Amino acid sequence: QVQLVESGGGLVQPGGSLRLSCAASGFTLEHYAIGWFRQAPGKEREGVSCISRSDGSTYYADSVKGRFTGSRDNAKNTVYLQMNSLKPEDTAVYYCAAVSNYGCTIPYDYWGQGTQVTVSS
Repeated sequence: QVQLVESGGGLVQPGGSLRLSCAASGFTLEHYAIGWFRQAPGKEREGVSCISRSDGSTYYADSVKGRFTGSRDNAKNTVYLQMNSLKPEDTAVYYCAAVSNYGCTIPYDYWGQGTQVTVSS
């Protein structure tokens, strides 16, 4: 069964950290570029980060640059999004998606189900 499963979301205070995981089954993540997205209530989905295929180059939205870090663990067939210095405006459902190109281009082949991140005191 081909799927992406996110985990690691939760409730965190402003300034705190979370690490999201995106685990693949049924295909090899190493051969895909991985995009991280988020969608807050009443807002459109926003691209947060991209980890390119092969060399693992990373790209970030200006809103998270310097605070979020994407990485891969090919042995675990998993990608991660380390989120530091979280702000209330980071509150959203976070999704990972995989596309079989070098970079993060639409349409994506697979999407995860999402994980909720809530930043609040």
